Amino acid sequence: MNYNNILIETADNIAVLTINRPDQLNALNSETIVELSSAFKSLEADISVKAIIITGSGTKAFVAGADIKEFYQFDVAQGKELAAKGHQTLFNLVQNLTTPVIAAVNGFALGGGLELAMSCHFRLASDNAKLGLPEVTLGVIPGYGGTQRLAQLVGKGRAMEMIMTAKMITAEEACSYGLVNQITTQEELLGTCQKIALKIVKNSSVAIAGAIRAVNAGYIDGVNGFETEIEEFGKCFGTEDFKEGTTAFIEKRKANFN
Repeated sequence: MNYNNILIETADNIAVLTINRPDQLNALNSETIVELSSAFKSLEADISVKAIIITGSGTKAFVAGADIKEFYQFDVAQGKELAAKGHQTLFNLVQNLTTPVIAAVNGFALGGGLELAMSCHFRLASDNAKLGLPEVTLGVIPGYGGTQRLAQLVGKGRAMEMIMTAKMITAEEACSYGLVNQITTQEELLGTCQKIALKIVKNSSVAIAGAIRAVNAGYIDGVNGFETEIEEFGKCFGTEDFKEGTTAFIEKRKANFN
């Protein structure tokens, strides 16, 4: 697929996916959501890609929100369809990828932008980043998973406050809340994410995929995360990665995973 709004670069088993709409502060319009969905599916299917970093072009924004011009005249049914389609097409897709996804939040991550970052497996932010869910100022609520993922990450009280006040928080506040893992300068952000990704790609992709499924299971209603962990743990014993990892440990050498 040819992309109009995103860029992909791959090296050292790491893909860097850049949302490239700097004139619109990388806002998520419907075309960009479809392109991102296609790109993530393609990278997930590529066995040479063992980690993905997603960021925004320029120095001002990761993603400054959704493109309001596309839906401000929608009715109730269209609004429900917009949210449901977004969940299915992109946000749930990213959360459930078995290839680790790191969000490099380089500036504003607002509305749909913060929702995209929260769907990633973890987040790093530049020191100029501002994060928030301002949807209530538009007479609507976060509709791409924001009410659920923010509460899971920062707790119910803080999520309620952020959503109700529509305030933007700084990178430092986001780190103290547990919303981002680490803060760097703008210049060091991508390099720091790549260093972490390089540590990830040295490990068993099969085991990492199982760990992602097990962790995610703990946040699904009606699913016992402990039972999923037991199942995924057992499945590891039938893999070549388990044989290589345990043999390497016994032989006192570094494992060489495919």
